[in-house]
Amino acid sequence: MEITIDRLVCDGVRGLLEEHLADMYATSPSDSVHALDMNALKHAAITFWSARENGIVLGCVALKALTPIHGEIKSMRTADSGRNRGVGSALLTHLIQQAKQRDFQQLSLETGTMEYFAPARRLYHKFGFEYCGPFADYALDPNSCYMTLLLNDK
Repeated sequence: MEITIDRLVCDGVRGLLEEHLADMYATSPSDSVHALDMNALKHAAITFWSARENGIVLGCVALKALTPIHGEIKSMRTADSGRNRGVGSALLTHLIQQAKQRDFQQLSLETGTMEYFAPARRLYHKFGFEYCGPFADYALDPNSCYMTLLLNDK
């Protein structure tokens, strides 16, 4: 598996992100969906990576710079063909390494509170993320939970 910066032009990535957005809207009220579409992911403050094997997109993740020392994880998604193969862990490991190289001191994320999101919450917890309050422009929302990781401890 190879993880590289992705310019968001491939149909495989487009399909994965469309699937991601569809699932977010199917499992969460629309005002609680904070997933970004392809255009929003092209913002200068965001770096987007895809994981591929033999040209097939297995997953993706993005890092949004909130401040020079605080980043947010966005668009973490594993394709059905990549599930239970360590793709999510590999992407998260890569993103954390990249954040450290950029001298970020903290990574945060928002995910859902529904059972659908339990595997994601378990993965983040396994990597040392802890629950926290809303950050950046987020507000308290019963459908969202917030997690953070201090990088200077890792």
